[in-house]
Amino acid sequence: MSDASPVLATDARRVAVMTVLTVLAGAVDAVSFLTMGKVFCALATGNVLFLSFALAGEGDVPVARPATAIGAFMAGAAVAGLALQHLADRRGPWFPVGLLCEAALLVSAGALALARNGTGAVPAADDHGVVALVALAMGVRASTVLRVHVPGMPTLLSQTAIAELINDVLRHPRAALRGMTAKQRLARMRWTATAGGIFSGGVLGTLLLVPLGTGRALLVIAAAVLLLAVTGMVTRRPGGTRAVGAG
Repeated sequence: MSDASPVLATDARRVAVMTVLTVLAGAVDAVSFLTMGKVFCALATGNVLFLSFALAGEGDVPVARPATAIGAFMAGAAVAGLALQHLADRRGPWFPVGLLCEAALLVSAGALALARNGTGAVPAADDHGVVALVALAMGVRASTVLRVHVPGMPTLLSQTAIAELINDVLRHPRAALRGMTAKQRLARMRWTATAGGIFSGGVLGTLLLVPLGTGRALLVIAAAVLLLAVTGMVTRRPGGTRAVGAG
């Protein structure tokens, strides 16, 4: 599936980029869960469970909200998957383009939240448009990072990374301080960054909501994604520079 070079999966710089994206995904889910009616726009597993609760008539969760998030997430992943493949086949900069599309959708969501609800932290009860736009953005993110394929860093969830880290520590308990190969250190860095990134993002998103409200918090997150897209478009390689994801 991935047309990325082996360097793309092992380079520490890309681990840093994926870590920032993981933090931002945690922030998105904090904003969506706390202000959009108990829905996760990044963690699709949570929405599947919420939808199952709603269909079973329990949990005080409406069917429409998680269903909207799931549908938008799937649509974003599908469209981005096709578009990024098209760009990659033509050696285009698919990675920054994916991030730019994500940022544009988050800006749209933030603008819509501000237009409908002002600077408040809680959107209107029937405001599914914001949910759909944010989930669409996270679907785009899912396909973008899937193409990058940094092992253990999907940026949208942390369960597997936590399990991998625990099992690796149990297999090599003394290697945490010494005797680790470069490959082991990088693997533990990825797993730790994923678990810690989601947690840190949740804290960040919650703190953003207090002074900013839903709309402006989404705009701040969008600005961070946009900045990452612009600053991360060029990476050093032997013999020159090239755009990340340029084929």
